[in-house]
Amino acid sequence: MKGITIKSCLSAGAACFALTLGGCISLPNGPMSPNPRFYLLSATSGPPVIKKINITPGVFIGIGPVKIPEYLNRPQMVTNDKAGTLKFDEFDRWGESLDIGIARLIREDLTAMLPEAKLAVYPWNPSVTVRYQVAVEIVQLDSELDKGIFLAVQWMIIDLKNSKTVMIKRSEFRRPISPQDYAGLAQTLSAACASLSGQIAEALSSPSVIPRYN
Repeated sequence: MKGITIKSCLSAGAACFALTLGGCISLPNGPMSPNPRFYLLSATSGPPVIKKINITPGVFIGIGPVKIPEYLNRPQMVTNDKAGTLKFDEFDRWGESLDIGIARLIREDLTAMLPEAKLAVYPWNPSVTVRYQVAVEIVQLDSELDKGIFLAVQWMIIDLKNSKTVMIKRSEFRRPISPQDYAGLAQTLSAACASLSGQIAEALSSPSVIPRYN
């Protein structure tokens, strides 16, 4: 009688284990979550014709740091709705930190605009002797996919050798987003950054900012 009881218990236990194991490896019947999409700022989204600007040959310019508001300091792309509410999209993300991406893009743009200058991105190698620093702060970035972006930037040029600020400026840009999706947002922000780079290049070429011979 005891043998039958033990055998029955073992059979029941094996059946329960099989059911449990089956539950562990079963696939969900619901829809799978979509894979996230990643976007980069790109210099190719800027003006088709890049104006080359003369500058003191060989001058070393450092780009950055670029400071961004805390609400933009995340991988998710951030947009605004008509009520001004922020939306953080889990499946449309930046491929790099936005501050790093903006600094990289400004350097790419300035490399084309200022071919005689030497450029480095913050933090640069201590062995590099940077003479002028361009510090950038993104004050505001509003993005409505069905409308456009508003970008406000405070930036300054610092003479590191003489430890003084030689220019402070605020720049604002409004651009319609086209196409009206996240890829269009990345392209539109890239174009706005190209316009910012143009203003920085013009300032750096001014003899009142960087003397022709120093």
